Amino acid sequence: MSLYCGIACRRKSFWCYRLLSTYVAKTRYLFELKEDDDACKKAQQTGAFYLFHSLAPLLQKSEHQYLPPQHSLLELERLLRKFGQDTQRVEDSVLIGCSEQHEAWFALDLCLNSSSSINASLQKPEMETELKGSFIDLRKALFWLNVKDASLLSTAQALLRWHDAHQFCSRSGQPTKKNMAGSKRVCPSNKIIYYPQMAPVVITLVSDGTRCLLARQSSFPKGMYSALAGFCDIGESLEEAVRREVAEEVGLEIERLKFSASQHWPFPNSSLMIACHATVKPGQTEIQVNVRELEAAAWFSHDEVITALKRNDPYTQQQNEAFPFWVPPKLAIANQLIKEWVEKSTYSSLPA
Repeated sequence: MSLYCGIACRRKSFWCYRLLSTYVAKTRYLFELKEDDDACKKAQQTGAFYLFHSLAPLLQKSEHQYLPPQHSLLELERLLRKFGQDTQRVEDSVLIGCSEQHEAWFALDLCLNSSSSINASLQKPEMETELKGSFIDLRKALFWLNVKDASLLSTAQALLRWHDAHQFCSRSGQPTKKNMAGSKRVCPSNKIIYYPQMAPVVITLVSDGTRCLLARQSSFPKGMYSALAGFCDIGESLEEAVRREVAEEVGLEIERLKFSASQHWPFPNSSLMIACHATVKPGQTEIQVNVRELEAAAWFSHDEVITALKRNDPYTQQQNEAFPFWVPPKLAIANQLIKEWVEKSTYSSLPA
């Protein structure tokens, strides 16, 4: 039976997927779409498209949250014609996932890679009116999106940005060609294949036992503080990167280190955030801020952090109110690190 199933899978018979678990079937189906341009193009016929404009996703407000609308291929082609764009622009889309029923999902930026990108920028208000939504910066949208949509749009934005920035071969200087799914680019002159990549970043919440250390860069929104973060250097282990970043940014030496979780993060480019908890050596808590890296850093108490976590949508409210500080949105792994520290501190402070 297993041999027969293997033969059927190699023949790409759809029924074979139904013998597998839902996750495995989806993974195999997406792999097929990435490797077979014809299969991917066929999937576009019945697939759904998410739209972007200059890397900002199209969102529609629904009660207290924002949802990304889906468009069929026919709807997308009609929109492209209405906006004065060639329907061949559908081939600039990237595969970002699929449903359990194998409906493929794609993302297309109406402005990037377009010969009429200037006109597309000028038409943005008209596009939003026609589409009954708004193109919203993804950093802001993370406050209003659910986990599934946030992950999907983050993947889409990262892929769209990568393709926009890697249109030429670094060896020959010739234009590269994207495959139908957008899982790679190939240089026609020397056949070099380029794959989208993520840069490893360590993000660390430092604690002295009763307080946690949070910092901010000048590029952060007003009032926002987060965990320390930095790119891993060539030749470093995860542990070495954490120790170096903490020493460089705040002048502290950590004593213990514990891995928490990881997360893809599309800002400013595609990164793999590797989240850790760290504690400093006893009696060595004086912060020495590296002003080339940070604008400010400080120790925050358990109660101060709890108050910051309770604030709703500070990205918008901070324009009108003076918050002492606030933390990244709940979908950011920095928020998860902070919550874990609060929960651990609360548990350890309870009477035995």
